[in-house]
Amino acid sequence: MRKTQTAVLTVLALMIVWSCLATSVPAQGLRVGFIEDDRIQENYQAWGRAEEQMRIEVKAWEDEAVQMQTDLQDLITEYDKQKLILSEEKRQEREAAIRVKRDALDSYTKRIFGPGGDAERRQDELIRPLIEKVNEAIRLFAETEGYDIIFTGSSALGYVKPSFDVTDKVLEYLDRLED
Repeated sequence: MRKTQTAVLTVLALMIVWSCLATSVPAQGLRVGFIEDDRIQENYQAWGRAEEQMRIEVKAWEDEAVQMQTDLQDLITEYDKQKLILSEEKRQEREAAIRVKRDALDSYTKRIFGPGGDAERRQDELIRPLIEKVNEAIRLFAETEGYDIIFTGSSALGYVKPSFDVTDKVLEYLDRLED
């Protein structure tokens, strides 16, 4: 399903770019290529190593969280067994200890797995340099082989020859619309 959607979006993007460029670029001179992101990720060995490293680190973080959860549950179970025979002071101490453990677990999971957490930052550290290498490889390939545009499956566009950049013209039109 995802590959079908990606293919449809890519074809639509190609048609739009083709129609936009048709007036300014002779059709026979335009070279267009396509890259399957999934295949790059599956076959680029450095990507596989980064994913494996991330799996190892996530497993360690998850194991730590499971251990913290087990310790908390043991503390709660022990408290539930003894709460009827504990003095009010001891009961409050145990309840406070449970709250501390619960708060520590919540804090840990947010710090590791929450938005902007250690896991997200680590993923970015591992993947960002690889994405930069892939983009550089796409650019070098396009320039060396004479491609004007290279689309990718996920982002729809991986490389466009700089002479096709019409951003400044679009900004001019936006300014006109604002007036």
